[in-house]
Amino acid sequence: MRVLNSGEVARLLDMSSCIEVVGDAFRARGGGRPAPSGVLGLPLDGGSLHVKAARFDRARPYVAAKVNANFPRNPTERGLPTIQGVLVLIDGQTGVPLAIMDSAVITTLRTAAASAVAARYLALAEASTATFVGCGVQARAHLSALRAIRPIRRAFALDSHGAAAERFCEYACVDQGVECTIPASLRDATHQSQLIVTTTPSEHPVLYRDDVVPGTFVAAVGADNAHKQEIDPHLLAAAAVVVDDLEQCAHGGDLHHALAGLVMQKADVRGSLDQIVAGTCEGRRTPAEIIVFDSTGVAIEDVAAAGLVFERATAAGIGMDIGSLSS
Repeated sequence: MRVLNSGEVARLLDMSSCIEVVGDAFRARGGGRPAPSGVLGLPLDGGSLHVKAARFDRARPYVAAKVNANFPRNPTERGLPTIQGVLVLIDGQTGVPLAIMDSAVITTLRTAAASAVAARYLALAEASTATFVGCGVQARAHLSALRAIRPIRRAFALDSHGAAAERFCEYACVDQGVECTIPASLRDATHQSQLIVTTTPSEHPVLYRDDVVPGTFVAAVGADNAHKQEIDPHLLAAAAVVVDDLEQCAHGGDLHHALAGLVMQKADVRGSLDQIVAGTCEGRRTPAEIIVFDSTGVAIEDVAAAGLVFERATAAGIGMDIGSLSS
């Protein structure tokens, strides 16, 4: 069994490859190939823990079980990452554990990759300006991912911590070559943007209907449990909503709040990302549509990325081989 730390995972998983393999996983699910997934969540004091498991077949069948802890106050109060955890990759034919790897890099990249896959199908082709609400690790990953599929030349950064927005702008300019500024207000930014990414731990809406202009694609990423909320339900009701997983979003995404507020029903959701990628559900219908991608994080993203990491690690001899646990 191979053990891979965060630095090794980062060396082995680039954004472009992650976008492609995550897209393959959604295509497999949408095409009826085996790609089941499940999730278990536990509330903790000041945070939460979730276990996500899924199967995805590449050259061989893989199963992954990821255990992640999420503590939003970690960066400011403890100097620790918000998300920490491990992922166990298992041979889907024999049950043999193949690898244990740090999950933080995988979580960061696959989450942004899923948004990029959605944007590839749902955002305007000419989209070049993006607003980022929340300027942490996920915002950086999303800027990198969106630049891989759209000609992003300008960005706006908003964060409740001004220093975080400033650091994001520096990253955008220096590392990504994107002009980035902190706007006078949210609406000043969003009314000039064709793409909006929300990656906050908010428990109340941060984006409302009047904030968003026709044609905008919104990646709503922060709400991954029933207590979190970023998108006002009336914005969801006015938009075309695409989910990464209908049941997950109904129980813990922004869709959950729209359903609870009786402004939407499940039948109002246009479709899931796997259906969009597989071509069994229509994506964008008109240039003026507002489309919201409700992203709660599906475990098929984890197993697809982890399988690629394991194959590259094995080929390059990267990581520590500790043998079989049963020996």
